[in-house]
Amino acid sequence: MVVRTRSGRLGMTGLHIGYGNVQQFFPPDVPAIELELDHLRIVCTLEPEFWESDPEIHDERLLAWLESKEGTGKLAPRPAPLAMIPAGEHAFRLLPILSPMQGPDVDKEVEMTKYAVGFSA
Repeated sequence: MVVRTRSGRLGMTGLHIGYGNVQQFFPPDVPAIELELDHLRIVCTLEPEFWESDPEIHDERLLAWLESKEGTGKLAPRPAPLAMIPAGEHAFRLLPILSPMQGPDVDKEVEMTKYAVGFSA
């Protein structure tokens, strides 16, 4: 699934998952998920509002990782798209999606494509 960074007046505030993704991939009885951020694996608590009105993940460690990716040019301009790939039960690997306009010599982990890409859990 593709998710996006969310920004406020003071910088990044979270990771916007979107209502459709929440309904499809996040059962309401799961209070937390694991995120794989490069070599780091963190557990993020999902607030009750996540399923109702605020489909975002707010975690200081996640924000620090996103800001470091942005600072090194490995994250597209805000709101930056990221691939959130299943990596186990209630676990996801997060990868920046770089636009083709960011240059051929950028160390790309995931590239944009004009073809649909899907996965099944």
